[in-house]
Amino acid sequence: MAKIIFEEPDGNEHAVDIADGLSIMEGAVKDSVAGIDADCGGACSCATCMVYVPPEWRDRLPVKDSTEQAMLEFCPEVDESSRLSCQIKVSAALDGLRLKVPRTQH
Repeated sequence: MAKIIFEEPDGNEHAVDIADGLSIMEGAVKDSVAGIDADCGGACSCATCMVYVPPEWRDRLPVKDSTEQAMLEFCPEVDESSRLSCQIKVSAALDGLRLKVPRTQH
């Protein structure tokens, strides 16, 4: 289990305990994190679960595959820190991860 902290564009934070093996998106949806809509249910086909990952955490996550990279191209505020939360599986190693939710998803 890992505690993942989501920071909304207005600065409000939402801490979520997510079980190992679930995606970050699944945990966010179960806990009603604002801005993580996940319209496709985790199929990596909508990009409505995008988050920004701080630099110190990027090397700890799996590399983006070509499908995720292609979906990110549809996001209006994508940058090098952008990831789709449906593509990141939770493990204890991610405990304390802080993610920012894009303002375009609010």
